[in-house]
Amino acid sequence: MNTITKTVVLLFLCLIVSNLTAQETQKDSTNTTVPFRESALQIERLVELKTTIENEEREFLKLEVEKINDRLENGEISNEQAENLKKEAAKKRALNIENRIAIIDNKISLLERNDAYYNDGDKDNLSIGFSTSGGFSGITFNQKNKPKKYDKRTTSDLVLAAGFNNAIGDGQKIGDDYLFLGSGFVELGFAWKTRLFKESNAARLKYGFSFQWNKLTSKGNRYFVQDGNITTSEVFPVNLKESQIRFTNLVVPVHFEFGPSKKIERDDYFRYSTTNRFKIGIGGYAGFNIGTQQKLRFEEDGENIKQKIRRDYNATPFVYGVSAYVGYVGIGIYAKYDLNPLFENQSNDQHNLSLGFRFDLD
Repeated sequence: MNTITKTVVLLFLCLIVSNLTAQETQKDSTNTTVPFRESALQIERLVELKTTIENEEREFLKLEVEKINDRLENGEISNEQAENLKKEAAKKRALNIENRIAIIDNKISLLERNDAYYNDGDKDNLSIGFSTSGGFSGITFNQKNKPKKYDKRTTSDLVLAAGFNNAIGDGQKIGDDYLFLGSGFVELGFAWKTRLFKESNAARLKYGFSFQWNKLTSKGNRYFVQDGNITTSEVFPVNLKESQIRFTNLVVPVHFEFGPSKKIERDDYFRYSTTNRFKIGIGGYAGFNIGTQQKLRFEEDGENIKQKIRRDYNATPFVYGVSAYVGYVGIGIYAKYDLNPLFENQSNDQHNLSLGFRFDLD
């Protein structure tokens, strides 16, 4: 896995952990898991802001009085003018406090009457929420309190998967040519999920796009050599400390997803929630290989050498395969198998096989 991939995955996991740690959840009257204290936290901040406003305006008044006193000492104004200016400044700051606190009080009232995602109309906002149960409460864009759609059949979410990777061909077993623990895969993508039936959420179509990084670590001191249209695995002339090849693919996954869900009904909308529910997905993917890189590490003449060779290695340009997952509470077991061979024009085709964990943040 290259440095960019590691960084993306690390940042992504940090985002998940930080949100899971920061946000609590509660059960509403329908026993549905919802973000807890989001409105309460906003109200708490607004209450604190009222004190900040008072201190701020008093500080402004203090500075204005000091300037008036300076003008008085310099003989620019009389004592009577100075007193009048101080009274006007005090009146202005008192009105500022009154008006600004009134605005804060109105915002607090709006939050107390409405849900956590209510927007007071000053600006549009984007909110991302997670629950401690492992579910993803959604990515919400509030556009000046645009009314919620009554029936939202399509939702979106992020997909992250990682685990073991290998490749097998005719008469081969997993681990014959590539290290089992030293080979891995990462998948990162975005997906949409559409309810197939009007009155039921038992079946969904899940589709989107993903980047796949499939890494293979060769055994037996072997590496890949491209000679025209042929790519072969050969023994390296000196002892290899590391021999890896990585395939980067951009694919469009499509899965039929099945599983129970809970219907949440409100006065002006309803939703189906799959939080804390079992799910199974069966489908496949198709796309393109967008990069191939081989990395070699060895010692030559007492010097450690690391080579990164980027070329096509006759990797199959059009990739496609089958995949499936079984999940619960936002995490699942995920498997995928490339129906296309790793390389074109080979006498013995090998196919990439991956098994790991999948995180559907929906």
